[in-house]
Amino acid sequence: MKEEQQYEITICSDSVGETAEAVVRATIRQFDAHQVRTKRIGHIKTEDEIRTIMEEAAKRGGFVAYTLVQPELREMMKEEAVRLGVRAVDIMGPMMQAFIDTWGDAPKRKPGLLHQLDEDYFRRVEAIEFAVKCDDGRDTSALLKANLVLIGVSRTSKTPLSIFLAHKGIKVSNLPLVPEVKPPKELFLVPGNRIVGLTMDADKLYKIRTERLKAVGLPFGAKYAAMERIDEELRYAQALMKQVGCLVINVTDKAIEETAGIIMGYLN
Repeated sequence: MKEEQQYEITICSDSVGETAEAVVRATIRQFDAHQVRTKRIGHIKTEDEIRTIMEEAAKRGGFVAYTLVQPELREMMKEEAVRLGVRAVDIMGPMMQAFIDTWGDAPKRKPGLLHQLDEDYFRRVEAIEFAVKCDDGRDTSALLKANLVLIGVSRTSKTPLSIFLAHKGIKVSNLPLVPEVKPPKELFLVPGNRIVGLTMDADKLYKIRTERLKAVGLPFGAKYAAMERIDEELRYAQALMKQVGCLVINVTDKAIEETAGIIMGYLN
């Protein structure tokens, strides 16, 4: 791709378009495509809207990705793509057709089913609110209400992992471990199988903390990123994790999704 040129992917949906956007963004990450921007258009109802959208896309270049469950809208999208010479990628259609061909079932053709306000949706919302409220040891009394307690020293991915798991409906509280701060008594009342300890190789943690110092404008060599201090914190954390009898995961070079998969398998 030429650096000076801007590219656009138009995302269309008869619902909110989150499914198509997630696929598009996952694809963009596979390329060096910093100059690619996305434009999302949701709640499409008529064929006229599709004509207008496709004509605009033809003027700007790029391509269109869409999730349209109504067959007449999908057909119009295909016709306009051919007429205007715009590439259009049907993200949901082939999957629905495979379902029909394999089991002979008919789709409901109702937009937005993925985001229906069902019991699972409210459970996820509640879990996300819980994770935010209990982040970084803010509410130690909630440790006993959590489905899972994450413990570990600073910069071992406790917060992003808490939010990721919350999106799966798991109520997570996370607690930073610092040698000078006595753990709350509630931690020792939580069953060990509901606690997971996160650790990391010292050299990796050193690099992460050093970058963190740069990001917040603190001087290089601060105690927070000193190797001696990191070793001390890791030894303290290891001893405490052994004391509470929890699963310990070394997150060095692990993606959040990978660590979450290990934890969900453990909880199940």
